[in-house]
Order: sequence, then structure tokens, then C-alpha cells
Amino acid sequence: MKDLTLRIATYNLQKCVGLDLRRNPRRVLEVIEDTEAQIVVLQEADKRLPPRPAALPHDMIRAEGWQIVPFGTAQSLGWHGNAMLYRPEGIRLTATDRMDLPGLEPRGAILAEFDTALGPLRVIGTHLGLVARSRRMQCAALRRALEDRAPMPVLIAGDFNAWGSAADLDAELGMVDLLPSPPSYPAPRAVAPLDRFGIGGGLMAGPVTAHRAQPARIASDHLPVTVQIWRRDSDAQ
Repeated sequence: MKDLTLRIATYNLQKCVGLDLRRNPRRVLEVIEDTEAQIVVLQEADKRLPPRPAALPHDMIRAEGWQIVPFGTAQSLGWHGNAMLYRPEGIRLTATDRMDLPGLEPRGAILAEFDTALGPLRVIGTHLGLVARSRRMQCAALRRALEDRAPMPVLIAGDFNAWGSAADLDAELGMVDLLPSPPSYPAPRAVAPLDRFGIGGGLMAGPVTAHRAQPARIASDHLPVTVQIWRRDSDAQ
């Protein structure tokens, strides 16, 4: 039985443009609220063209009690479209970093470290490339970035753009293990497990689940996926 857990979500917002072709940030925020997550990792959180303003407005986010991890500028929400939100109750941000990733397309990753009820936690958010070789290079770069840092329980979350088992990406990540993920794309009738989590450093996790309740099936072309995590040493037998 697990004494303490955290609920994490990852969600590709598609710049808040739904499958009805309407940009509706309020609807997207409703989906995020419905996940009941304490930390949310986002992709495509900013509009495409410079200065890349936030697709999900800062004021709207803060009005719902979320804290925004400061990766972006005054106008944007994140870095390479990656962003992160958290509930401040029992969670304190201690460090951040941004990473460019190799590959044919401009890609990046964001890193935040928190003090939580589980202890220190490192969360990395990313949106990997469309080309398989680039995705492997990007996962290898994430592995090296973690190897250069002090050990800490770690969770990687994001849109991995891998339609199959992602065994090649799992191998490149090294000590971080990708969790089995349900189909999350396309949202109305999901067939591809593009959105994934990986854990390491003594973390355990329950099953990854896709949030299918409306308006999630129209708010973006991806469904959000969620997972409960806990520390291995708190997993009572």
C-alpha cells in the first residue's frame, strides 16, 4: 500500500486549437483541471511564430491556482513549446534548466526540480522529433544530461512521437525506464501511444491512463495521459 503519491499529467495542447478548429484556452484548461494532476507537463503551449506568445494565457492559468515554472519569456509560456505547471500545495520549485536537443528540427527539453511530499523530484518535459533517428539522438542527449547531474528521482514526460513500442528510445534513455502507455492520439479514436512517461532513481508508478472524458476528445488532437508515482522505499508490502 502506498503512503504518499503524486499525480502527474502530460498533455500536447496543439496551441489550444481543438478539432473543431477553434482556439479555446478555457476548454483546454478545463481538461487540465479534470486530470486532477499536481504537476502538468505541456507541449505546444506557445504559438508558432515569434515572439511565440502563450497559447494558454498566464492570467487564466494563475486564476485557477496553478504556478507556472518560469521557462518562457514575458509573453511565452515555455521553451520550444514545452511548459510545466504545478500546484503549490506541498510542492516547492527549487531549480530549472532548459536544453536544446539535437536533430533535424528545432527541439528542446525543460527540467524542473521540486521538493515534494515524496522528497526531491526532477521532472523533464520534452517533445521529440518526427524522425526516428532524431528521437534516438534526443533521448541519448537526455541520458547524458542526467548523467551529468547529481542523482535524484526523475520523471520524463512528453510527446515522444513514437507510434510503436518505443523500445529503441527506452534503450537510449539508460537508467530511465519508459512506462507502458495507452493510445492517446488522435483524441477522438486514439490508436497511437505518443504521450509517455519514463521514471528512474527509485520511483515507482501505477498504470498510465488516458483521460478520455469530454471535452478532452475535442480540445486537442491528443488526449492527456496521467500517472501516479511514489518512492520505492514507501511501497509497503
